[in-house]
Amino acid sequence: MSTNKPTRRQFGAAAATGLLFVKPEQVRGSQANSSVTIGLVGCGNRGMYVSGLFAQNELARVAGYTDIYEDKFAAAAAKYSGAKRFKDIDAVLASDLDAVLIATPAFLHPEHFEKAVASRKHIFLEKPAGVNAEGCLRVLAAAKRADPKKRITMDFQQRYGKDYRKVYEIVKSGELGPIKQIRAAWMGGGPAIKTGHAPAEEKIRNWFFYRELSGDILIEQDCHNIDVVNWFMGSHPVRVSGYGSRVSRTQIGDVYDNLSLSFQFADGTICSYAANQFGNPGWNDISETFVCANGVVNVGRKGYTIYRPGKPEEKAETKYDITKDNVNAFVDGVRTGKIENAAIWGAESSLTAVMALRACVEGREMTWDAVNRG
Repeated sequence: MSTNKPTRRQFGAAAATGLLFVKPEQVRGSQANSSVTIGLVGCGNRGMYVSGLFAQNELARVAGYTDIYEDKFAAAAAKYSGAKRFKDIDAVLASDLDAVLIATPAFLHPEHFEKAVASRKHIFLEKPAGVNAEGCLRVLAAAKRADPKKRITMDFQQRYGKDYRKVYEIVKSGELGPIKQIRAAWMGGGPAIKTGHAPAEEKIRNWFFYRELSGDILIEQDCHNIDVVNWFMGSHPVRVSGYGSRVSRTQIGDVYDNLSLSFQFADGTICSYAANQFGNPGWNDISETFVCANGVVNVGRKGYTIYRPGKPEEKAETKYDITKDNVNAFVDGVRTGKIENAAIWGAESSLTAVMALRACVEGREMTWDAVNRG
């Protein structure tokens, strides 16, 4: 096996490094009286939204931006009037900005992440790590080369959401007993189809709808659920089978609009997964359910419910976008030296999604070992 393709043991060892603490004076941009300066790479919908959350943090400042389209440059200039326009990612990374927010189309993440690591900046990378096994493994390899004094965060925001973290701690405490079964779902609408651009720009403007650019809905979107399941299980599935199809959104691209999967972990635990992008009128289900020996938890971005035998349900409602928790944790970590390398487990969750997509596309069971062989 090639040395740049990790085994399960290597993934586990890398992930075990966890959160590190570095002296604040060793971290550029960490002075208590200064703002963390952010360079935005990719001024599309997600980039503009997440950079806006950074701008809301009084200890951060969007100080630069870049894109490939003039209308995107104009939108960033209007929103961040004091920020500098850079010609490309290389110029952003060569600047004295403290951190970079990479919000480019998913297929570009490996290349852009490698460049960001080489620049020795703090990195906030949109998910997924890559759209195929090669891309995910490139991100993992780059993450292992990263400056240990720089914070690397991926936008798997559930890991940072306060209610998610509370439920995680309850499950991991053993109070409810071991996890026996998992159900997860992303049943909801998809992104809008963009129009009005030149034909030559179609694939990049609507990159989400093209599998080679987005990794399909499984990798670009459903990796969120997959990451939560991996997080709670402390590992990744070893095999998966399933199906996907296009029955509603057939007018553009080649990505699925619905799918169903069955994952199995090394200890035999099963996760049943379903997703669609039908825009189910008046209903959606974006959550993860963990059936434990002595109770059940259901958690999502809107809150959680905990079921304990003989006791009233424990409920909480999440009334804000938990991406804020991720952004704020990143800013705090950069300033105070709370360093993490989330690209390690982010690449693992992305690779799990790649494994699932291959099972659907190839119409056969796919294993973790097989997807690591390429």
